[in-house]
Amino acid sequence: MAAPSAPLLRSHPHHRALFPSSLRHRPAAAVASLLGFPPCKSNSPRRLPYTAVRSSSTASPSAPVEEAAAAPTGDAEEQERVVLPTNESSDVLLRIRHTCAHVMAMAVQKLFPKAKVTIGPWIDNGFYYDFDMEPLTDKDLKKVKKEMDRIIRRNLPLVREEVSREEAQKRIEALNEPYKLEILESIKEEPITIYHIGEEWWDLCAGPHVESTGKIDRKAVELESVAGAYWRGDEKNQMLQRIYGTAWENEDQLKAYIHFKEEAKRRDHRRLGQDLDLFSIQEDAGGGLVFWHPKGAIIRHVLEDSWKQIHLQHGYDLLYTPHVAKADLWKISGHIDFYKENMYNQMDVEDEMYQLRPMNCPYHILVYKRKLHSYRDFPIRVAELGTVYRYELSGSLHGLFRVRGFTQDDAHIFCLENQIQDEIRGVLDLTEQILGQFGFRYYEINLSTRPEKSVGTDDIWEKATIALKNALDDKGWEYKVDEGGGAFYGPKIDLKIEDALGRKWQCSTVQVDFNLPERFDITYVDSNSEKKRPIMIHRAILGSLERFFGVLIEHYAGDFPLWLAPTQARILHVTDNELQYCNEVASELKSRGFRVEVCHGERLPKLIRNAETQKVPLMAVVGPKEVQARTLTIRSRHNGEIGTMPVDEFTTRLQLAVANKSSL
Repeated sequence: MAAPSAPLLRSHPHHRALFPSSLRHRPAAAVASLLGFPPCKSNSPRRLPYTAVRSSSTASPSAPVEEAAAAPTGDAEEQERVVLPTNESSDVLLRIRHTCAHVMAMAVQKLFPKAKVTIGPWIDNGFYYDFDMEPLTDKDLKKVKKEMDRIIRRNLPLVREEVSREEAQKRIEALNEPYKLEILESIKEEPITIYHIGEEWWDLCAGPHVESTGKIDRKAVELESVAGAYWRGDEKNQMLQRIYGTAWENEDQLKAYIHFKEEAKRRDHRRLGQDLDLFSIQEDAGGGLVFWHPKGAIIRHVLEDSWKQIHLQHGYDLLYTPHVAKADLWKISGHIDFYKENMYNQMDVEDEMYQLRPMNCPYHILVYKRKLHSYRDFPIRVAELGTVYRYELSGSLHGLFRVRGFTQDDAHIFCLENQIQDEIRGVLDLTEQILGQFGFRYYEINLSTRPEKSVGTDDIWEKATIALKNALDDKGWEYKVDEGGGAFYGPKIDLKIEDALGRKWQCSTVQVDFNLPERFDITYVDSNSEKKRPIMIHRAILGSLERFFGVLIEHYAGDFPLWLAPTQARILHVTDNELQYCNEVASELKSRGFRVEVCHGERLPKLIRNAETQKVPLMAVVGPKEVQARTLTIRSRHNGEIGTMPVDEFTTRLQLAVANKSSL
């Protein structure tokens, strides 16, 4: 399967030559790479939610997932919903952010006259500008913000001017701005456009902007951070200072955004992974390689078991295939020609070259080719939780979201042309079932059609695309068509899930492939005893277990539901006299398949606080009365005291709750 795409970051035409229209819908990483302006050394701002909730009470992570999408802050009594617009939904916001970038650059050069400007685009959350100057401090940022406020209050007009290339060069040279000269050289279109702020500052730019700086609400603008970024992404070039800022239409939106950032920070999977002892990245072993700790591993075990059971119920056969293969296999598949930069170096094994697998697809094709198939055999569905290895630069690694080794929930369907629509519909149903377990109900769906360069006949492309459209229509899902955005080997459907903060995550994908069946020359015998080529469908639902686990941690804020929690219940004693009974109950519950542990060595209030901190869903308190009556007093993390009940009743209720993926 193809790697999950990076979150989209819509670039803007700081100048047309820098951000041509063909790049404006590309992933941020791809745009940066193509233009020579990569992501900076610090993490860029996260995607925004569609809504944010500001609360007057303390946030709680205990809201059920069904409620979390509406109220990610938990059980706050007083909440105010503020809809956060995007650059796509609000032309005013886009103009504000673009203008703020210019205002910031003007402020920087007023305070630091030796600073040289480079580029300053808007981004999803605001804007940034890169400067060639001495390193900045937080104190410097405050000075820059104050100067921006002064410029905004002066209500200076934004004036567009068209000049000749020669005139632009003359003016740039007069300012001694070498980076602007490079930008000018890259501009192929004419006339050259310049935007002035009053009569004091200007830059090469294609707009758009607000009419005057007074149109900006200075209380809705904030400078967030400084990071390093090489000019044009080349480490041999000058290290620049990148200032990130955020800007909104009004102060309420800024406050909602700040609240969102705080909530996102609270949910950061890297911090929670450490606090809850779920996973780690051991630098002694190498960057981007995930170590699943016992608590994280048991969650993975539950995920995998559920995944396998559902797939077996839906007619898939499970596979396990090797992590390495002869390099020739990857030559046939085309990966060495088209994907080499993402693959690790080959290894010599008895004078033959072997390759760590970046994909599972060729292996599944080899399993298909082990025997001759008849048209009666179709559809053939195979699935594997297959670990793959892809090279990532160390600077791009990010917790569980960007790693070098990960396990895909990969599956391939071999079918006939007239089966494509039914199989795609089956994948969509399966996707809804699996993602629904975790409370994901809201999706963004894109249908990508044939690009200019492609393989396969017009007829099969048309049939496959119509089949994908019909399956989506039959499902009743809304979707957007990305004309020409398909892979060269076939059309595809991509699905993004929306988490509790409204952020979108690329997970599921369904891709029709006309290329690999041709490359590997796979066939079947039709009803006329003639050899024909089957259709191959690639699909993943979770994407990768590592990345999906990271999404789950942030979605739940580490507060996993009962059925998924690494420890479902802790048995807590009042005194040491109850320990024997606690251990007996724990053994009984463990024998029924429940994840239970006994905690002791502290006073009961401390044991309860520890269980709360570790986000354990249930606590069973045992004192002398419980031992005598052979009962348990059950306390829920979400609902408080549930009551005292016999062990058998607790076991039955626990079993029912886990089976129904509900609370006790």
